[in-house]
Amino acid sequence: MEPRSSANHNWLDRGVDHAGEPADPATGRPPHYPKYMAHRFRYSRWDGSQKGFDLDALDLLDKMADQLATNGDPLAALRRLMERGMTDRNGEAIQGLDDIIEQLKARKEELLESGDLGGVYSEIAEALDQIVEREHQDLEDRQTLADLQLHDPSSSEEDRRNADLAKESASGKQLQLDMLADDLASRVQSLQSYEFESNEAQAQFEELLDKLRQEMVNNAFDQTSESLQNLSPQDLSRQREMMNALNDMLEQREMGIEPDFDAFMEEFGDFFPGNPQTLDELLEQLAEQMAAAQAMFNSMSPEQQEQLRQLMDNLLQDMGLRDEMARLSQNLQNAMPGAGWGESFQMMGGMPLGMGEAQNAMRQMGMSDRIRNFLEKVRDPRSLSEADFDGVRELLGDDAARSLERMSSMVKEMEDAGLIHAEGNRLELTARGVRMLGQSALRELFENLDPGLLGGHTIDRVGIGHERSFQTKPYEFGDPFNLHIGRTVKNAVQRAGGGTPVQLEPDDFEIEQTEQSVASATVLLLDISFSMVWEGRFLPAKKVALALQTLITGQYPKDYFGLVAFNREAREVNAQALPTLDSPETQGTNLQHALFIARRLLARQTGTKQIICITDGEPTAWTDEYGSHFDYPDTHHQQRLALLEAQRCTKSGITINTFMLGDSRGMIHFVNSMAKINKGKVFQTDPWDLGTYIFQDFLSGKQKLI
Repeated sequence: MEPRSSANHNWLDRGVDHAGEPADPATGRPPHYPKYMAHRFRYSRWDGSQKGFDLDALDLLDKMADQLATNGDPLAALRRLMERGMTDRNGEAIQGLDDIIEQLKARKEELLESGDLGGVYSEIAEALDQIVEREHQDLEDRQTLADLQLHDPSSSEEDRRNADLAKESASGKQLQLDMLADDLASRVQSLQSYEFESNEAQAQFEELLDKLRQEMVNNAFDQTSESLQNLSPQDLSRQREMMNALNDMLEQREMGIEPDFDAFMEEFGDFFPGNPQTLDELLEQLAEQMAAAQAMFNSMSPEQQEQLRQLMDNLLQDMGLRDEMARLSQNLQNAMPGAGWGESFQMMGGMPLGMGEAQNAMRQMGMSDRIRNFLEKVRDPRSLSEADFDGVRELLGDDAARSLERMSSMVKEMEDAGLIHAEGNRLELTARGVRMLGQSALRELFENLDPGLLGGHTIDRVGIGHERSFQTKPYEFGDPFNLHIGRTVKNAVQRAGGGTPVQLEPDDFEIEQTEQSVASATVLLLDISFSMVWEGRFLPAKKVALALQTLITGQYPKDYFGLVAFNREAREVNAQALPTLDSPETQGTNLQHALFIARRLLARQTGTKQIICITDGEPTAWTDEYGSHFDYPDTHHQQRLALLEAQRCTKSGITINTFMLGDSRGMIHFVNSMAKINKGKVFQTDPWDLGTYIFQDFLSGKQKLI
């Protein structure tokens, strides 16, 4: 098997040299570090606290193994992994799309229940009530003072006349305040023309108007902009200039003229703290903000909408901002029609929301819907690169955003590792990917295999085969000269002491031992009839085929391995096509044809020859000069032809070992008949124990001494 990067490797520390001198920040090397030692490192044992290991391509392949073994489609396997999520080698959860989509739904529900849009008006109404109350109090104080002057014997006639006029004026203004309309816009308009007696009430009212103007302007722009905080009349004038210039740019683009974006940003860049680099980026930011304001407006009742419309007319019309904002909204809708201008949300919470809070809730709900709709349509992890990671981070936090980012890189990681390659819109396993998939199946099988079940026996004599035993011995005349360099040099140093050059003598030579292995040719017959899938037997059988192929081609390269798949008819399957081998919905078990092809393949091979047959039923199909045929339940003819082919295999010196995944009476009778003819072995097993028995039989045969 190929080496893998894993958390068991030593951790690499690049910061200190062999003498412990601190590294030069510019070069990463100590001051006196020789050039020829530029790649010297210090290692320390992995203790679990170091960071740096992450999900890699081979981890992904392991996690995709079952799905890949089912149909060999990397894109389908990655999609399933992407939907369900996974954990990396550090045990950190990578959330799947299904989980993230559910979180987005829950976040939207939370926002819907977070407040009431009536708060946009109740907050203003409460502020107005306080202003009117302050004015009422001041008028009452003036009336009280006038009464005192009217009843003061020392007051002059002129004082009494002035006091009487003041009392009458205060009374009239009291009546004027009492007659204010109930609707918010009319109250604001009336108070704009009202002459306040209270300086404090006047100041509070002007402050409220400035705040409302600011919030209405902020509907279209990022509320974190310093240029939009505490707007003065001069600031609002510059705001109008900026909006006019922005509208001009949008209308120029609409006419096919590319505007001077850099000049615009040089003059008005302080309005946009997000520092957009292009006009398109700026439009995306503005469209999101104004669409949220429109969604808030759409979500209001008709009465509330009319109130807001009148308020904007009263507060912004005189400054020219109302027309520029309407113009900007229309231009943005033309430029960005998909920004969610028609969205509306039914807020159900009990807590009144202010205008800024309401708009932010609308923005986040719209964002949640757009991200969820995008993720629900994703079928390829590569498409996740277009996801709104910042939006996911704002709504769900860093973990969800990081999960999406990591999933978006899955295909690239596997392509860079040489495991898959793109063919148009498809992804296909490379030769290395097929090999790694087989190694994954083999590793899984041996992890679940009890070593005591292998069935092998110790061989005292050391062989001359190609399998390394990782044991050494002193060299003797006549031994293969498989010199173990490390042990040989160690012997010379122990004999003669340190120093260079190291002088070798024949007594220092130590060689590697190898296991004696039996050269063999194996053909695996894999039943892919419909019943294999229907009964859940196909996946474990196919994984055993992948593992066995990998074991033989990887550990016993001088051996031969062939694969024949059979249902109504049989066909040879090459190694590269094994992962994509599927089980079509075809009835029929044509063992006669499968044995014929296997015998033809083995006729070209030497050494021990065997057929491993995995099937879940007796023969129900056969092949003749007219093609392939299926007949059930009468199987006598099919069984006779299959037994005749088994007899030909026996005469050719081919052993047939059969692994039964079914237990029907007809199958047991047929397999026993074939075993009597061929003298091969018969195993009856559960599909998930199949690998245990096949590898027990195969490996015990490989360890026999010729």
